[in-house]
Amino acid sequence: MNAARSAVWPAGRWQRLLPALALALGPALLPASQAAGLAPLSGATGALPPAPWAFAGLPDQRFPPTRFQLDAVEGGSALRVEAVGAYGNLVHPLAAVPAGELAWRWRVDRRLPGADLRTKQGDDTSLKVCAMFDLPRSRVPFIERQLLRLAESRVGQPLPNATLCYVWDPAWPRDTVLPNAYTRRVRYITLGAAEPGWQRERRTLAADFLRAFGDESPTVPALIAIAVGADSDNTGGHSLGWVGDLRLDPAPPRAP
Repeated sequence: MNAARSAVWPAGRWQRLLPALALALGPALLPASQAAGLAPLSGATGALPPAPWAFAGLPDQRFPPTRFQLDAVEGGSALRVEAVGAYGNLVHPLAAVPAGELAWRWRVDRRLPGADLRTKQGDDTSLKVCAMFDLPRSRVPFIERQLLRLAESRVGQPLPNATLCYVWDPAWPRDTVLPNAYTRRVRYITLGAAEPGWQRERRTLAADFLRAFGDESPTVPALIAIAVGADSDNTGGHSLGWVGDLRLDPAPPRAP
């Protein structure tokens, strides 16, 4: 992995209680001039996608990083995502763009049997695609605002107030909304299939944001980053998945 492209930050062990927030530090460390639009997941085989995509791990990470690389699969190219007792995300910053439609194809060849999104011990994902929103801090509940401020004072970077992750987890009915076991600043929507194979997704981010965070905001804030990841640090398991054709399209015009 290119060290110049990595973003792993020093902080106390306490911040592991906010694991999903850490993935958002990657875009905060990248120049805003590189974040005008979503670059494709493309590039040389065996490498990471080019900047502004960048790896982001947890503060003071003591276990292996999730492995990302572009590879040929079934006559095409896709991002290979493998986690062996690992944590990590590939993050792309955006310069506060409107929430449009996020489309991608993905598949999971090896699932995490011990994952359980309801618990901290099982809070691992075989594959996920996440969207981070610029929710006003004033809409965050008081105690969570204090935790965010404490985290930001330790890392010296702003953190997003709302992250929505689509996770491959067929143990749940499709489109189940769940809060992250560590922090409600991250919420999941479950997708995926029980058997291996490519699945295509197209999600209207505004509608999904309101489903997940509508209790805090009646309006949809700007989108500030997209991330792809997998983690198995809690269960110690081994997952393998692929993501391809990831793109962010404008939302279709509303009917008059």
